Amino acid sequence: MNRQDPGGGKEVSAGKGSRVSLGWPVVGGFLFFFLIIPLFLHDPYLLHIFVLVFHFAFLGTAWSLVSMAGQLSLGHAALVGIGGYTSTLLFMELGVTPWLGMFVGALICGIVGVVIGYPAFRLRGPYFALTSIAFAEILRTYVENTENGPWGIPLRAAMGLLVPLKGHAPAVFQFDSKEPYYYIALGMMCAAVSLSYLINRSRMGFFLAAIRSDPDAAEALGIHSTKYKLMAMAISCVLTALGGTFYAQYFRYINPERAMGLGLSIEIALVGVVGGWQTVLGPTIGSILLSPSGELVRAYLGGTYAGLHLFLYGLLLMGVILFLPNGLNDPLVRTLKKLEARIGKPEAEQKRVDPDIRKEGKPSRGGTG
Repeated sequence: MNRQDPGGGKEVSAGKGSRVSLGWPVVGGFLFFFLIIPLFLHDPYLLHIFVLVFHFAFLGTAWSLVSMAGQLSLGHAALVGIGGYTSTLLFMELGVTPWLGMFVGALICGIVGVVIGYPAFRLRGPYFALTSIAFAEILRTYVENTENGPWGIPLRAAMGLLVPLKGHAPAVFQFDSKEPYYYIALGMMCAAVSLSYLINRSRMGFFLAAIRSDPDAAEALGIHSTKYKLMAMAISCVLTALGGTFYAQYFRYINPERAMGLGLSIEIALVGVVGGWQTVLGPTIGSILLSPSGELVRAYLGGTYAGLHLFLYGLLLMGVILFLPNGLNDPLVRTLKKLEARIGKPEAEQKRVDPDIRKEGKPSRGGTG
């Protein structure tokens, strides 16, 4: 019998008593650690860094759903922008709480993802990656230069949108401290990772793996590759739009340069690639490494060396591609397997003992009565 390792979406042997699984205890330990951090850590800036870790882990996990179908998206920032702008505009113009507006933005992004993906997924090669970049840049340029959009929608051009401040108002997604945002971001990350894990274990996950491995063979077996790519794209877009609403409400400001720019798309992709794209926990691992380092570099050196964090991201990406082409997830999974094997050795050695010796009152074959 085989089961899926929670660390990377790879199947590992589950022989009877041959190995002690450490994957779930390690994941549970990290989750418990994250849950109790606000109880003893009260520095707003440090909590802010953890919020960014969870937020980019969420976005990276959403992005990785498309990569599981063998596709590379470099335009996910557009979906962040659509989600954030939709919920913010509904709140500003109609008074709709962002808790509801976020689902309107998610629906719009799901439709947009299908419309973009349908023609691109029917072609082989890098067309989807190019299409995603083109869409994101066209949308950013349009919003950045448009004061009032269709039907008089106030886009405010490059100035962006300021979320109306309501003080501590949980009903409209506003809080006066970092802790609520911390737990919301943590919950979103856990939900996205859980969904990714379930998809990987489902029939859809096996179909996506087959499409990614050999599209022609998958089609020959009757797998509708375009259909399952579109399903993965739609789910990815919906999740990314929800992340866009969190972004707007957390920073209480959203503008096209940051929320729809190519830089954000690359950051989201880097989280997945460095951690291990096409894996369940890879984007979370990548975010734990990249988000704090990028934020600290921007905070302490950004004024002197603008863009230094992007330069460091590039160096790290080159190192990962050269030495860890499958991301950081693979060496971590191998380390866990080695620990599992060591822990399982005493049990295996015990099983090799003559069973007659362990039977109470019965001597072994070589013993005397």
